[in-house]
Amino acid sequence: MSKHRLSTSLVQTLAIAACAAANIACAADAYPSRPIRFIVAQPPGGGTDVTARMLAPNLAEKLNQQVVVDNRGGAGGIVGTETAAKSPPDGYTLLLGYTGALSINPSLYSKLPYDPVRDFDTVSLAISSPYVLFANPKAPVNTVADIIALAKAKPGTLAFASAGNGSLAHLALEWFKLETGTNIIHVPYKGGQSLTAVLSGEVHLTFGSVVAWLPQVKAGRLKAIAVTSKSRSRALPNLPTVAESGVPGFEAINWFGVVVPHGTPKPIIERLHGIIAAHIKSPAMSAKLAEDGTDPVGSTPEEFSALIKAEIKRWATVVKQSGAKVD
Repeated sequence: MSKHRLSTSLVQTLAIAACAAANIACAADAYPSRPIRFIVAQPPGGGTDVTARMLAPNLAEKLNQQVVVDNRGGAGGIVGTETAAKSPPDGYTLLLGYTGALSINPSLYSKLPYDPVRDFDTVSLAISSPYVLFANPKAPVNTVADIIALAKAKPGTLAFASAGNGSLAHLALEWFKLETGTNIIHVPYKGGQSLTAVLSGEVHLTFGSVVAWLPQVKAGRLKAIAVTSKSRSRALPNLPTVAESGVPGFEAINWFGVVVPHGTPKPIIERLHGIIAAHIKSPAMSAKLAEDGTDPVGSTPEEFSALIKAEIKRWATVVKQSGAKVD
């Protein structure tokens, strides 16, 4: 009798599991049946916003459903990222994740209201964008070696602008200082004010984006010293990397990718990944990104997940060793 009951119970359990799997499959087949919200944890106009708006129209076309970009800026990306983390895992909320919110914030904030690994499932790393080390034309440095030599000979002479304490540019500077044993003064600004500060000569150096700042180099108002990627930029093939200029292993990349709330059905994730990866890797999009100084990636979910974990570990070390703090 007990064996019969056990057998019946097992059959019922398997039936329930089969029904659940069927329901997930059906839900994925019917997806999407209403508009999709694409959260950007930054105000309009920045790299995160631009990337999301580059991906949204193609997603809308391929899914035959409206994809609405929802800017939820605030608190260094925390507001929007938390909103996405606490949304239903049904495929109707996407987040354009980026370096700061998913890999730096966990080390800067002791009570972060989300966990980048636990609370999200990765879809695809879309693009990566290196920084360029820029200098005011009158700054007495033309190479990374010049910067290191001057910073060691006259500690505190050089000043570096960033978009704020805890920003990627700030932590990249702290990593540079740790690796080179130099003393360079960090001067935090708000957003685009850092560019103005370097252009005016108020500070000597900064890390900035290729697409936004390169026109200033062409106009003679800035000097490009080196690029922060592992390999040279396609947009600036003659510009050396920081790593090859005397700081081995140095790499500071601003990357952007799509994540969804944890528990989103895998068939939906796979569908989203296929659309995004194909779009990013298309010849037209690849050429456009090359012009902007960014690199198309279109990674698998697993590759993106591995990157986030590695970046969390990397920036945690920099934050700890440098003592970097947010305001």
